[in-house]
Amino acid sequence: MPRSVNAVASRRRRKKILKAAKGYFGARSKVYTVAKNAVEKGMVYAYRDRKNKKRAFRRLWIARINAGARLHGISYSRLMHALKENNIDLNRKVLADLAMNHPDSFKTVVAQVKK
Repeated sequence: MPRSVNAVASRRRRKKILKAAKGYFGARSKVYTVAKNAVEKGMVYAYRDRKNKKRAFRRLWIARINAGARLHGISYSRLMHALKENNIDLNRKVLADLAMNHPDSFKTVVAQVKK
């Protein structure tokens, strides 16, 4: 009996990797073994950087809130503490947007917690 190698599944698996490597430079998009390594490494970076992206945005929001708060004579930490004390549930993303794009609204929020 001849050996069965299931070429259909093997080809499909290789095509999937080569398709994922489309746009990579040189052999990384042409040679299966090189492309496989490049795609696996890319997936590792993608997983890691989805977490890093969240950290980076949080740092950006904190910097923007701090800059806006200091214009009104209060530090970031004191503002966040005062917001929590007064049960004002605005997350950092919203506060940063208010500080950047709607300074009058941000001033109102700061005035509310300064009382």
